[in-house]
Amino acid sequence: MDYKDYYKILGIDRNATAAEIKKQYRKLAVKYHPDKNQGNKAAEDKFKELSEAYEVLGDPEKRKKYDELGSNWKQYEQQGFGGSGGFGGWHQSGRHQGNFDEFYGNTGFSDFFEAFFGGGFGRQAKKPQARKGQDYLLETTLSLVEAFHGTHRLVNLSDQKIRIPIKPGVRNGQTLRLKGKGYPGSNGGPAGDMLIKVHVAADKNWERDGDDLIKTIQLDFYTAVLGGKVQVDTLKGSVNVPIKPGTQNNKLLRLKEMGMPHYGKSGAGNLILKIQLVLPETISEQEIALIGQAAALRNK
Repeated sequence: MDYKDYYKILGIDRNATAAEIKKQYRKLAVKYHPDKNQGNKAAEDKFKELSEAYEVLGDPEKRKKYDELGSNWKQYEQQGFGGSGGFGGWHQSGRHQGNFDEFYGNTGFSDFFEAFFGGGFGRQAKKPQARKGQDYLLETTLSLVEAFHGTHRLVNLSDQKIRIPIKPGVRNGQTLRLKGKGYPGSNGGPAGDMLIKVHVAADKNWERDGDDLIKTIQLDFYTAVLGGKVQVDTLKGSVNVPIKPGTQNNKLLRLKEMGMPHYGKSGAGNLILKIQLVLPETISEQEIALIGQAAALRNK
């Protein structure tokens, strides 16, 4: 039975931190995963070796036992893995099969692993625990227009391009989850998820309050006094908004369901128009006279 140098298999230093071990495993697992190397026996074997190495080095207790074994490997081998007790209490049965199981046994791991970590020889070996892969985290920034209409992002994960759909109405700070698009699992475990944190950039023309949109529109003096219609550009297109006579500065007009779509649901918020009254910078003598007449009538 051959000694397994798990540090060498992962290509890391023996003093590597837990974070460094996890990062290196993720990188190699993506590269050699069977889904991306179909029919490639060498890649399949390499992936199993990586999974076994991470099963040990990724677990603090197993790593400690493995490091204690170290250079004493030959001594344990000559003593039948520690005589009656064995290393860590395991026993050798001398089972060897002249095929793939000679290296990876019924559990999918090597005899070396089984002898010291997987349940031991001379008794039923434990089935390696299936582990879900790590989640893949990323962030993206959208414009308010993209958040309103919905969009997508393309992500390069190793040599694979993944199209991420983003539904209309997504909110700033919202985290989206794509199941099974993260790092591969180990021992038959499912892949992790891809988590996308969305940032929606501020827009000078719009203010967002939940799913309501707020927009300031300028209204000339005469339309505010006499009433009429004003054309407003919305994110759904241009609309004509009726203005009642005597509309005041800072008045709020509500357009139902013209705001942000409800994310993942039907319907939308409201569009709230805030009136900003604009007085004319110049005014003719005739206008002054007419306004004076109007003021006189009001003061009677």
